[in-house]
Amino acid sequence: MNVSVESLAPCKKLIRVDFPAEEVGKTFDRITREFQKHANLPGFRPGKAPKHLVVRSYGDRIEQEVKSTLIGNGYRQAVKDNDLHIVGHPDFEEIQFAKDTPFQFAVTIETAPDFELPEYKGLKAKREMRTVTESDVDEALKVLLDKRSSFKDVDRAVADGDFVVIDYKGICEGKPITKVAPSAERLESSKEFWVNIGENQFIPGFTEQLVGAKKGEDRSVNIDFAADFAVKELAGKAGVFEVTIKEVKEQVLSELNDEFAQQYGAETVEALREGVERDLEAELKSKVNRDVRKQLMQALMSQVTCELPESVVHQETKNVVYNIVRENRDRGVSREVIDNQKDKIYSMATDSAKDHIKSAFIIGKIAAVENISATNEEINHRITELAQTYNIKPEKMAKQLKERNGISEIQEQIISSKVLDLLELHAEIEDVLPSDWASPDDAAYDTFCRR
Repeated sequence: MNVSVESLAPCKKLIRVDFPAEEVGKTFDRITREFQKHANLPGFRPGKAPKHLVVRSYGDRIEQEVKSTLIGNGYRQAVKDNDLHIVGHPDFEEIQFAKDTPFQFAVTIETAPDFELPEYKGLKAKREMRTVTESDVDEALKVLLDKRSSFKDVDRAVADGDFVVIDYKGICEGKPITKVAPSAERLESSKEFWVNIGENQFIPGFTEQLVGAKKGEDRSVNIDFAADFAVKELAGKAGVFEVTIKEVKEQVLSELNDEFAQQYGAETVEALREGVERDLEAELKSKVNRDVRKQLMQALMSQVTCELPESVVHQETKNVVYNIVRENRDRGVSREVIDNQKDKIYSMATDSAKDHIKSAFIIGKIAAVENISATNEEINHRITELAQTYNIKPEKMAKQLKERNGISEIQEQIISSKVLDLLELHAEIEDVLPSDWASPDDAAYDTFCRR
């Protein structure tokens, strides 16, 4: 068997494998004998049919088995002999195949990037010295009160902070908005639409013009769409909305008392405050830890320059785009707004995907050097945690993960967490006051840092 490897790009190679006719013939004979052992042909006892009749009956299957065997053996040997680290799916191409003639096939592969691993022990990072304050607890309690608030109808003019139920129709350049921006259906008209009166609520400049109006009143709202407005067809243009005030509502916050505390599993307000404080402290500790790990990864990333496998970047970009779109829809962002931001979303997703993949290769290389792996016990523990989160049996969770190749994701998460533990253990970390601190703002590292 002869093997040649040609570099097509930094992370793409073409492998050519040639089998001499003698080896092809030997493989045909061996596979044919295997079929002969189990052949069941009329007039012959199982396994006793003549070779030529077996070939006549099973010729296509024998040929396919020979071809699969040669390709599999040749590919594995080529990868092993050339120490190739394959990523993605190989693309096989058969050149020629027939019995007693040389057999040749080619396979295009993508490989892990080749780079020198920088010194990863002794990296520098800063850790913010922050504590949870009474003000932080008060703000968190306000959020809880807001979640349990109610709304009462009021018979007065609209004031700042009110919630107003409206019907509206919008035009731009004298035409219905969808004539200018076909995807902006929700901006053109809506009924029973709730808006909160305040700066930059809904469309910037919209709700402020409703202040002073009363139930049943009609108002014209003039809008100058910003140059960077999410719906690009409307950006920089003027619009007019005809609005009818259907209801004026005032938000009524719950009273912070023991009865309210009991809705969150605390006996008293004081117990609720203590619980909120503990949660905030845990959240703060986790955030500070993530910030430190982000800095360590940023330090490593800045020292590594390498090309990345195109297919892996493409697939990861699709995953990031899907997550961005899903998260925005869950937040209530309209489809038209998302569609009009698709170029920006794709650009952000590509950058994030590249950073994620680069981080993964760096962490993988450190794990190999340090012999870091995920044990079965650690994997099973993580599966149990996931099962508890989703309130299903661990066996069912394990089955679901196996079906979507989720076990390898868990292994990656465990290994990544261990590598980050190692980086943090050997890092030079300086404690700094909040006034001297700027938190890292790169979400690309969150996959590895949220542990």
